[in-house]
Amino acid sequence: MPSRPDLEITSPANPRLKQVVGLRRRRARDDAGVTVVEGFEELGLALDAGVRPRTLFYAPELMLDADTQLGVVDDVRASGVETIRVSRSAFEKVAYREGPDGFLALVPAVRAGLADLELPAAPLLLVCEGLEKPGNLGAMLRTADAAGVDAVIAVDPVTDWGNPNVVRGSKGTVFSVAVASATLDETLEWLGANGIRLIATTPDTETLHTEADLTGGVAIAVGTEKFGLTDEALRAAEVRVRIPMSGQVNSLNASVAAAIVVYEAVRQRAG
Repeated sequence: MPSRPDLEITSPANPRLKQVVGLRRRRARDDAGVTVVEGFEELGLALDAGVRPRTLFYAPELMLDADTQLGVVDDVRASGVETIRVSRSAFEKVAYREGPDGFLALVPAVRAGLADLELPAAPLLLVCEGLEKPGNLGAMLRTADAAGVDAVIAVDPVTDWGNPNVVRGSKGTVFSVAVASATLDETLEWLGANGIRLIATTPDTETLHTEADLTGGVAIAVGTEKFGLTDEALRAAEVRVRIPMSGQVNSLNASVAAAIVVYEAVRQRAG
């Protein structure tokens, strides 16, 4: 049976596009149970991770290689997903990033509960406490994906995993890395129940990150750039570690600090 022709939208004032713009607000995303994924690369990673979009909006005029990339649209449509063609001007109004490449999808909200995590023996986890910048959270996901981190836990997060800027900052790795959100108390209880040691990063310790044992089941905790980890998190940690600093500032970008300690753990665990 031939597929039904796509709906085509040419007006930026179209109600369907207004709904997409509304999803920039967290409450709207939570109510709809969806996340917005913009970008061909990000969409491809989500599809590879088994994500099935609810709707795909596409603008051939903005595609970098329409002859090839329209094949992805055909594949998504063939799987039963609604695909909607959008004019260049209308797509540029709904896009949330500069230089859009003609792909925007609505996908189911990211599952983010501690109970949903499936961990191997002796897992390596990254815990991010109170991070307020979606870009930092996204960058940590890219590090986690590259380093083979088993899960990233957002503790008392200010932003959500479905924030479009988290998806963008992660380059779509929010769909390839297991994630969860929880309170600090919930996280500490869960770590204890699973025999996972908490490693706190802080400048207020003499132990370098290269001196601590980061093998076995560990969760590396990073706090905000301004305040660091909370006192409660620091007290709960088995070990506190610092990254050596020789300049005038006493802290790094949170995502950079996380990457340095995570890769030290990877080095140690490789023997």
